[in-house]
Amino acid sequence: MSDSPGRRDSAASSGEFGALVAGFARRMRIPYLVERHDATAIMGLFAFVNGLISIGLMSMAALVTGSPFIFPSLGPTAFLLFYTPTAPAASPRNTVFGHLIGALSGYLALLVFGLHADPPALASQVSAGRVGAAALSLALTAGLMVWWRVPHPPAGATTLIVSLGILRTPTHLAVLMLAVVLLTVQGLVINRLAGIDYPRWHPRA
Repeated sequence: MSDSPGRRDSAASSGEFGALVAGFARRMRIPYLVERHDATAIMGLFAFVNGLISIGLMSMAALVTGSPFIFPSLGPTAFLLFYTPTAPAASPRNTVFGHLIGALSGYLALLVFGLHADPPALASQVSAGRVGAAALSLALTAGLMVWWRVPHPPAGATTLIVSLGILRTPTHLAVLMLAVVLLTVQGLVINRLAGIDYPRWHPRA
């Protein structure tokens, strides 16, 4: 049985609307925009908007839950994810494992120097033990990231956050890593929607 004229017109309208939406989505993607506009301006706006959204969401989660979902090293991670998303350091694998190495190295340094129950260095006098913990944590983080080929520079800040006692309990570290994973998922979704060839896990060759 053939379609009535009304149905054909409706189907045609739906097809035109779908094409319109697809065309608009294509024109809003980063590769299309940088071909027709100043690349620095476009990438700056992209980094601005998505840095605002991603860190704003993490800050809101911290406000609602009272947990440390926001900490200084998330800032440079967000910058990498939205300014150099195809760089190896911004890949999901490097981001997650880099921060994990930093957090565990910082906590190990606290245990080695017996500082896991001490107040943060910023709230007390810096001791020789705290200096040793900070140095050991950063050395471990740098070495392990290189040996395991998961470089992510912001992890150097994460390890100091832990070894200086700002975040020092296993619960804090679990929340820290959850925040890293959530930010990485945001980066994956946003970059993919923007048409950027952001890796799903491993860095691009």
